[in-house]
Amino acid sequence: MSIFKGAGVAMATPMKEDGSVNYDTLEKLVEDQIAGGTDAIISVGTSGEAPTLEDDEHLEVIRFCVEKAAGRIPVIAGTGSNNTAHAVMMSKEAQKRGADGCLLVAPYYNKATQQGLIESFSLIANSIDIPCILYNVPSRTGSNILPDTAAYLGKNVENIVAIKEASGNISQIAEVLEKSEGALDVYSGNDDQIVPIMSLGGIGVISVLSNVAPKFTHDLCMSCLDGDYVTAAKNQLKAMELCRSLFCEVNPIPVKAALNMMGYEAGKPRLPLTEMTPANKERLKKAMTEFGIL
Repeated sequence: MSIFKGAGVAMATPMKEDGSVNYDTLEKLVEDQIAGGTDAIISVGTSGEAPTLEDDEHLEVIRFCVEKAAGRIPVIAGTGSNNTAHAVMMSKEAQKRGADGCLLVAPYYNKATQQGLIESFSLIANSIDIPCILYNVPSRTGSNILPDTAAYLGKNVENIVAIKEASGNISQIAEVLEKSEGALDVYSGNDDQIVPIMSLGGIGVISVLSNVAPKFTHDLCMSCLDGDYVTAAKNQLKAMELCRSLFCEVNPIPVKAALNMMGYEAGKPRLPLTEMTPANKERLKKAMTEFGIL
C-alpha cells in the first residue's frame, strides 16, 4: 500500500536570525500545508537542509513535525547518508519518533557501485519496520540508482516501497516503472516533470513547489490521478516559470527566500549555502506575483 498519493511537500526548515531552528514558523508551515491539502510532509530532506543539521536537531525537527501533524497526514523522515551505519542509526531514531516512513538518498560522494547501493539500502531498510522511499538525485550525489537496481530492491526488500526520481531522465524513469512491475511506487522529484511522470504511472510528487503553492500542487496531482491530463498539462505549463525560479539557485536557497516573501520567518540557509542574489530574488518575486502567490 502506498505511503501517500498526490503531493508531498519537501519541507524547508525555517531558521532564526542566530541560525537555530525556528519551531514557531515550522508549526505554521505544518498547519498551512495541511490546510492547503498537502498529502504528506517530507521532513529534513534536501530542502530541509539535512546536510547542515546536527543529528539532535535533525531528529527533533522530525519529532516536532510528527507531533504537529498528529496523524492527519504521513510524515516521512529524510534519514539517508553516505555513511550506511549513520543512515541505519538515523532511520531507527526516526521510527522511534513516530515517522511514517524514511526517505533514503543515494550515498553521495562515495559513488557506490550498483551492488553497493543494493547492499546499503537493504541494510538500512531491514533495520526498521516502516516503509522506505529511495531517492535518486544524481546531480547531487554523483551516483545513479539504475532501473535494474531500483526494481531489484522493490521486489526483494519488503519495506522498500517507492522511489523519488529526480534524475530528470524520463526514459530512465519509464524503465523503472517497466522493470519494477508495480513493486515500486514512483514519485516525481522534479516539479517540472509531475505530469510526464504521472502519465507513465507515477503516483505523485515530492515537491519544493508545494512549500509555496500546496493547494495548486495537490490539485495538479489529483488531476493526473483522475485521468484529466488536459487540465493537468495546462497547470503544469502554468507553473513552469515559477518552478524555474525556485531552482535558479541551488535548492533550498530560493524556497527560503520565497517563504520569507510570503511572511514566514524562514530565515536564511546555513553555510555553505548563502542568501539569494538580489537579481534572482527579483526574478522569483516576479514569478510568484504573476502566479498569484504574492
